[in-house]
Amino acid sequence: MNRRDFIKQSTALGAGIVLSSSLFAEAKRLKKFGVQLYSVRDLMPKDPKGTMKQLAEMGYTQFESYGGPDFLWGMSPKECKTFLGDLGVKMVSTHFDMNKDLDKNIERGAEAGLKYMLCPYLGPQKSLDEWKKKAELFNQVGEKVTKAGMKFGYHNHDYSFKAMEGQIPQELLLANTNPKYVMFELDLCWIVASGQNAVAHLEKYGKRYELVHIKDMVLDNGRVSQKDLGKGAMDFDTILKAAKKAGIKYYIVEQEQYPSSSIESMKVDAEWMKQLSV
Repeated sequence: MNRRDFIKQSTALGAGIVLSSSLFAEAKRLKKFGVQLYSVRDLMPKDPKGTMKQLAEMGYTQFESYGGPDFLWGMSPKECKTFLGDLGVKMVSTHFDMNKDLDKNIERGAEAGLKYMLCPYLGPQKSLDEWKKKAELFNQVGEKVTKAGMKFGYHNHDYSFKAMEGQIPQELLLANTNPKYVMFELDLCWIVASGQNAVAHLEKYGKRYELVHIKDMVLDNGRVSQKDLGKGAMDFDTILKAAKKAGIKYYIVEQEQYPSSSIESMKVDAEWMKQLSV
């Protein structure tokens, strides 16, 4: 090979490396992300279809609904699936009250094509025995949801990560639920607010989690103040890399406090998520 051919080949090879690196970087960009509709709870009851259309136009392609009064917002399961499909959106999950109309809700969720039915809140329990009873209930509900072709899970708040009698209740739930029937959704804001290490938790228990809630916040004397994404103190770069390594399937924005309005915050959050690489 003469010097001229060597230079040409080396130049081409170098360009290929640059191109491959560029493609790899692009492959790391999060292509799909969702939103918990509770983030716009002031708008959903008044105009659910119009609000969902606005969210879809912002770039949210996955919705997580919530339970009241109807997680399908007045539509039949088939109507909801068609409506969202026309918007280019899929409702992947819902928060719901597992203590009311369980069989009916499971049936409707399955018919609408949901993947997950999630318990959003338990409230602090008075003892570890009470937490164990909740774990038993999760197994029972989870078995029903699993038989319907979906998965059942629990969405944490800070209280399930606060030590009780020398144990972390969230870890007790993980240890006492059957992975065949129960998975978990990790709210990143609330685990950090509790004082626990989100990365260490994901490294240890990540296989039990399939969804994460992404919300930004700052802590002021232990009090949480939620912010638009990118405006708070959450170390998303580190935490979300751990989430990806753990195999998290869905990244869902949730925000409950806003500097101006819920819909404006959802716009800011969507733009931040479009730039996210994990």
